[in-house]
Amino acid sequence: MSLLTATVCWLLAGFCGLTLLPVTDAATPVLQIIQKPRFYGVMTGKKVAIYCKAYNQTNLHWSARWHKASKYDSEKMPIQPGERIKFRHINKMQNSILIISDLRRGDQGVYFCEINKVSGPGTEVQVASPVNLPNVLYRSQVKDGLIILQALLLAMFIAAFIFRKKTLALKQDDIYEEPEVDHIYEGLAIETCGGGDLYEEISVYAQPEGAEAPWE
Repeated sequence: MSLLTATVCWLLAGFCGLTLLPVTDAATPVLQIIQKPRFYGVMTGKKVAIYCKAYNQTNLHWSARWHKASKYDSEKMPIQPGERIKFRHINKMQNSILIISDLRRGDQGVYFCEINKVSGPGTEVQVASPVNLPNVLYRSQVKDGLIILQALLLAMFIAAFIFRKKTLALKQDDIYEEPEVDHIYEGLAIETCGGGDLYEEISVYAQPEGAEAPWE
């Protein structure tokens, strides 16, 4: 009988544990944080407000902390209130609204709300400078002028290079002198002095055999 009683007690204890488990989980819900809006694209000098809200919370007196990062996966740095940065409260939840006035280019980045060591999804803020049409046109004209000037300088450099090359070629032609034709045949010139006797002697020996000599 004692064994049966012990078995029943163990079964009841297991059943009670399974019954109480969902109740315990429901008492400690997972904290969910939502940020609105998720993206801002504004000009410099404007003002933005980022809202942070927590769901499944049992403590309405939580305080939100704000961090900033250059990108979503970059290091987060805490944000301190100042002249342009303010915090506001909603429904007993402190610092639930981040307000940035007179935006500057340095305010660009991703802002995260953190409650009870749980970080929100983040809100990206992109800040752009207003476009000044006269300045843009002036810069475009200056750029076009620089391009034309560079083209002219390049053309002048090429023309000067070609002119110098032609000048050097003409100087080389002036230095070169054609040799005198008479010098080539100088070694073949026949002396006129005594030339008549040489021709007479050649004509004598050039006669055919059998001819009578003039002294015969």
